[in-house]
Amino acid sequence: MLIVSVVFIAAASPAININQYFTPTLFQEVKNNHGNRAEYRVKAWQRLIEDNQDRTELEKLKLVNDFFNKHIEFIDDIKHWHREDYWATPLETLATEGGDCEDFSIAKYFTLNALGISEDKIRMMYVKALEYNQAHMVVIYIPSPGEYPLVLDNINRDIVTANQRRDLKPVYSFNGQGLWVAKAQGLGNKVKQRKGFAPWVKLIKRIEQGQ
Repeated sequence: MLIVSVVFIAAASPAININQYFTPTLFQEVKNNHGNRAEYRVKAWQRLIEDNQDRTELEKLKLVNDFFNKHIEFIDDIKHWHREDYWATPLETLATEGGDCEDFSIAKYFTLNALGISEDKIRMMYVKALEYNQAHMVVIYIPSPGEYPLVLDNINRDIVTANQRRDLKPVYSFNGQGLWVAKAQGLGNKVKQRKGFAPWVKLIKRIEQGQ
């Protein structure tokens, strides 16, 4: 279940270093805990990052969006993790072959960053999915200042500009650099950092621990 909160603590996003993150121990643990298919998915994720460093940014967007939309099944947190709200790491999402819209977005965001796309250009964005009348999360890519961002989503799997997604009402976006209150279909204004709890901070720590 997606719980929208504007309480946020900025924490720098750790880049996934393929030489340190993808170890024989990690693959063995995934295989032991989740089986051969899970190990295959995680190795496919490694190849995605290793083999596509020299692609254009637009090519990287499509590869990453298609990869996670293909390999992950949408499952609500209550059913999947037996928690009301849980932000899974990309490894947890791939190993268990499921996640909600937050998990899709988190996996795409960190994979794009691992492929060399600057954090300045990517954010996760909370939106309201008007057709479903519920909170939703997507990843946005900002080609350059002043341009409409591109939207990576697990509902509409085509990558289009935000102004073409009239089914989404932006609420706010964030990355490790801060929080922006959304305005119309644009990027909105950055707000001062607020003190409080954020699932983002816990997520960062788990990724840094190799989870």
